[in-house]
Amino acid sequence: MADAGPPSGDDDPDADGSTDAAGASDSDAASGSAPSSGAVIVPVEPSSTLRSTVAHVAEDAAADGASAIHLVEIASWRNGDPESDERAAAAERVLERAAAWTRADLEDSEAPGAPDVEVVTAVLGADGYLFGADDYVRVLAEYAEANDADRVVLDPEYTPVGNTTLLQPLEFALSNTPLSVETAPVDRPTRRERFRTEATTGRFVALFGLSLAFYLLLGDPTYWFDAVTGVATAAVVSITLSRVSLDSNPAFPRTPMRIVRGLIYVPVLLFEIVKANLVVARVILDPRLPIEPTMNRMRVIVGSGLPLMTLANSITLTPGTLTVRARDSDLYVHSLVPWAREGLFDGPLERWTRFVYYGRRAARLPSPRERDDVAILQGPDATEGLPIAAADGGDPGLGGEADSSDDPSDADGVTDR
Repeated sequence: MADAGPPSGDDDPDADGSTDAAGASDSDAASGSAPSSGAVIVPVEPSSTLRSTVAHVAEDAAADGASAIHLVEIASWRNGDPESDERAAAAERVLERAAAWTRADLEDSEAPGAPDVEVVTAVLGADGYLFGADDYVRVLAEYAEANDADRVVLDPEYTPVGNTTLLQPLEFALSNTPLSVETAPVDRPTRRERFRTEATTGRFVALFGLSLAFYLLLGDPTYWFDAVTGVATAAVVSITLSRVSLDSNPAFPRTPMRIVRGLIYVPVLLFEIVKANLVVARVILDPRLPIEPTMNRMRVIVGSGLPLMTLANSITLTPGTLTVRARDSDLYVHSLVPWAREGLFDGPLERWTRFVYYGRRAARLPSPRERDDVAILQGPDATEGLPIAAADGGDPGLGGEADSSDDPSDADGVTDR
């Protein structure tokens, strides 16, 4: 199902507009003035239907006389992030495999234009963070314009940067560009098959060991009843949660080193909690109650999944700060006093989280303040609007103050978005 861009605005829509729209909604080959010689872009992620999608695109491009097939991966990392080199290398391997499939399908195709179709691979958006469908579409549109591409074909199981909730917004945002957009008509497997592939022996054993150790720590490891019930409980927990609790397989020596560094981090976190407790207690006991509650944004470099959860929970455990929302690499944190906000921007907890998961080298990366990846979203010192309010239908003005009286149409614009 292709969505064409809007026709050129002629004065007489009956003269040219209807034919242009018809030509755009059908294949480009049917249009004598604009043969289908444009390139095709295929966003790539490892999926169960990637092979079928590539085969469909290769056959379709050869039949339509497309000039090139561009296999692209949208980066879910930023250059310089922890493990960015490993993730970029993994993306290149996926692209190389997809390119090999595409070339093999073109060689097997009987279409006369197959030998002329070029296969190109690229990683997009690794020079900065991408937040949401609009950013993904922006880099795709820029790449399409630079490479004379006029069509995007989506894998039906494609998950932009690992987020399944973004596929439909991505399709909608692409439909508002001049690019023709379609989903490859290939069969997809049932979800049950995909879930079964997530369970591995390594994850089961790791979760079993952690559950049993925690159970015995709370009980008496020398008492036979606690040992038996501990094994039974750990088995139930592992069978139930091994598919969802860990986002990667345990590996040696990475996993043991993370555990050791985590044990080092525990007393550091406890010290930060005690220090913040004393500051907040002093503020509460002060008759003037010198609080200054604000919402703040902090873009962090800790990766996604478990590291991001660790940092967000560490911030929440520290009195005076509360992690309200995590969106991609942005943490939205409410701070009670300026001292808590400044400490948040200085990034000690972010550095220690990087140390736990990536080692000492990652801990030396610049803090959020040094990277200028921070913003105050409320109050007289606000430096940015409040995107959470705008996304929920509220007012995005700086400091949370109403601006709708200046231009009533702005409220409609926010609602429409």
